[in-house]
This record gives sequence, structure tokens and C-alpha cells, in this order.
Amino acid sequence: MKLKLSNQITAILLALFVTFLWSTSFVIIKFGLKEIPPLVFAGLRYSIAFVVLLPFLFTSKNKDVVKNLTRKDWLNLTLLGILFYAFTQGTQFIGLSLLSAVTVSLWLNFTPLIVAVLAIFLIKEIPTLLQRFGVALFIAGILTYFYPVSLSNNQTTGLMVMTIGVIANAASAVLGRSVNKKSHLNPVVITVISMGIGSAILLSVGITLQGFPTINVDNIFYLLWLAVVNTALAFTLWNYTLRTLTAMESSIINGTMLIQIAVLAWIFLGEDISIKEILGMLIASLGAVLVQLKFKK
Repeated sequence: MKLKLSNQITAILLALFVTFLWSTSFVIIKFGLKEIPPLVFAGLRYSIAFVVLLPFLFTSKNKDVVKNLTRKDWLNLTLLGILFYAFTQGTQFIGLSLLSAVTVSLWLNFTPLIVAVLAIFLIKEIPTLLQRFGVALFIAGILTYFYPVSLSNNQTTGLMVMTIGVIANAASAVLGRSVNKKSHLNPVVITVISMGIGSAILLSVGITLQGFPTINVDNIFYLLWLAVVNTALAFTLWNYTLRTLTAMESSIINGTMLIQIAVLAWIFLGEDISIKEILGMLIASLGAVLVQLKFKK
């Protein structure tokens, strides 16, 4: 019994640590965006992460999996790379260049709602009463956070870009579940190949549209930290915690990111937040968790 409790506590602490790393990404990205264009920044982050993870693709087991990939597998992995890395991450970096870190984080929480809607049409999965209540809570939280609505041109553009990113993120979540269900594939192969394809597209488009900037020592540190620690290490630790934590526990812990990002943005970026906005975030965060309970298995 003690051993089980110890494993549970260890998994919870590790999961909280991972969400903290992911939350710091928003602050680090805001720092880096002062000198690195958003698409190039995103492309470099995931290209470096791909290089870090690439050696894991050459184990004997994974090499066999890659050799046996069908044409349909490659098409699915390419589409996953385009949706999750090129579109989702690209729009997130653009959003952070136009919006506050808290607003971007809040908008990303629309993802489970869109996944729930897509599931109705794609796999005929009807939301439960609890999930519907979660949707209502989330919308109420969003309205509370933004009321009264007063957006600048940059904020309007940022929210439009983030909406595209959220739709791409939701689509990649549905596709990712479909790909991961296939018994002949494994998470390492799926992640490395899709990340390699998506980051190559993202970096190529970024350099073409925005050029390649001069990168100083600080920005090199930001890139390496984001790629090695907040991407490669963090995702590995998160997958480890999923062996112990239930879907509800993971959803609740993941839901703390919104508050963590708000605190970090206030400390390091000087982003002030009102009581009304805090209340809106808490309501929206609870709603997002309720919507995810059935889908995050």
C-alpha cells in the first residue's frame, strides 16, 4: 500500500513539474520573440527537438517499424506533422507575438471543446451531460474574462490566428488518436517522424517569409532549453506519468497550466491580471477539464 501511494505521489509531482516546464515555455517564447520571428522560432525549436529525439528512431525495434510503414501510414504521419507542428505550433508562436501569454493559453483551452464537436461527426461519440456542462462553464469563463470586449487590431488578428491554430490542434488530436490506435506503430516513431516533417515545413516557410535572423547567445539558450528540456524531456516524463495517473488526474493537473502561466507572466512579463480575469480563467479551466475527462484516456 505504501509503495502504491509513493508511486502515485511521484507521478503527481512529476506531472506538475512537466506542466510547470510547459508553462515556462510561454514566458521563454515571449523573450525570444523580441529578436526571432515567430515562424522561424517555432521551426528552430522543433527542428532541434527532432534532432535530439532522432537517435531513438534507430533502435532495432523502431527501425523495423519504420521499414514496415505503409503509404497510408506515411500520409497520416505527414498530415499529423502538418497539423500539429506546422499549423498548431506556428500559429501559437504568432499568437504569442500579438497577444498576452495568458490570452493565448486561455484560447488554447478551446481545443477539447472542438475535439468533442469533431467526435460527434467523425466517430459518432455524443458528449456526456458532464461534458456539456463543461462546455457551458468554459464559454461562461471566456465571456467573464473578455467582458467588456475591447480588442485592438493586433489582438483581433492574434485571436483569428489562434482560432486557426486551435482548430488545427483539435484536428491533430483526433488524427493522433486514430494513428496511435494502430498496433504496428509506437509513440516514438509517430512523434519523431511527424515532428521531423512538421518542423521542416515550419522552418522552411518561416525562413522564406521572415528570413533568418542573427541569433545571440541568449536566444541560443532559449532554443536549446525549449527543444531539449521543455519538449524532449518534458514529453518523455509526461508519458511516464500516464502509466500511473488516471485520465481525470492528468486532466486536472494539465488544467493548472492556465493559472501557472498567469502567475509566471505576471512575474516575468509584467502582464497584469484583474480579479475578473482570474475568475474567468478559473471557470474556463474547470470547464475545459470536465470536457476532457472522457477523451483523455
